[in-house]
Amino acid sequence: MITTDAAVHPYPAGDSSLRRMASEAHELGFDSIVAIDGQNTEMYGVRVIRGVLISENQLKNVIGQVRRRSGKGDLVIVNAGETAFNRSVIAVKEVGILRHIHKAPKNSFDHVAARLASERGVAIDLDLHPVIHMKGPSRQRVLQKYRDIIRLHTRYRFPLTVSSNAYSVLDMRSPDEMKSICRVFGMSGQDVDDALSAISRLFNPGSAVKVVR
Repeated sequence: MITTDAAVHPYPAGDSSLRRMASEAHELGFDSIVAIDGQNTEMYGVRVIRGVLISENQLKNVIGQVRRRSGKGDLVIVNAGETAFNRSVIAVKEVGILRHIHKAPKNSFDHVAARLASERGVAIDLDLHPVIHMKGPSRQRVLQKYRDIIRLHTRYRFPLTVSSNAYSVLDMRSPDEMKSICRVFGMSGQDVDDALSAISRLFNPGSAVKVVR
């Protein structure tokens, strides 16, 4: 199984260099990482996939960003928004991952979007940063959103990815730690293993991978 942290943010967005994050990923037991605005390379035996993170709320702007910013070997990731936006973005062929559903309006990722994600092979990312760092009602709302995603995943079997969303090596977590955190919102060990290896299964090493935010 090839394990991947689906989003880390090296310097200058974060406070750790790409080389330092790749070294940490190696020590933690990852085979690859998606580095937002990084570069496609290999360091310390860890494959680094450049993630193109796009933050837009209109489909035409997402498509424009994809055309301008993404290239061969990149992974395009999009942050979720309103219901109609999510359905439309999932249908864009370049999009590889939809994430931050926990920040989107309630029920914005519904059965229709789940079925589309399954048909198109678009992964839904589970960002563990808020699960670790939030407290009280805010954390509970995130956990409930993730439980809803897991229920839809059980029915429609769209791909899942798991990310630390780390801006520092201090926020990176090992695959085993990620597995323990995911159990909090009802994810099985096998589903976590599948999510950690999803990027290697979804994208051929030489193909374009795209992430839209």
